[in-house]
Amino acid sequence: MIFQKISLKKIILIVSLVSIIILLLSFTGNSCGIQHMLILNDVFSYEDSLDPELCEMIVEKIDFFNDSCEPQIEILDCG
Repeated sequence: MIFQKISLKKIILIVSLVSIIILLLSFTGNSCGIQHMLILNDVFSYEDSLDPELCEMIVEKIDFFNDSCEPQIEILDCG
């Protein structure tokens, strides 16, 4: 009887809102996949420039990434 009082529009609205909230929470989290892609982009930039300061920054990002995510990224040799 409770379900008869709730209209189909309200059910669809509730399901939509819950879905949107779940999607927002999953994308705003510290996603390892996004971090991995950003680090790879930085590595490609470093390979073009061979800037030692950029290399050190990337190594710090890789260390942080390897501590919290899988798969592990190989540390760059800046020397």
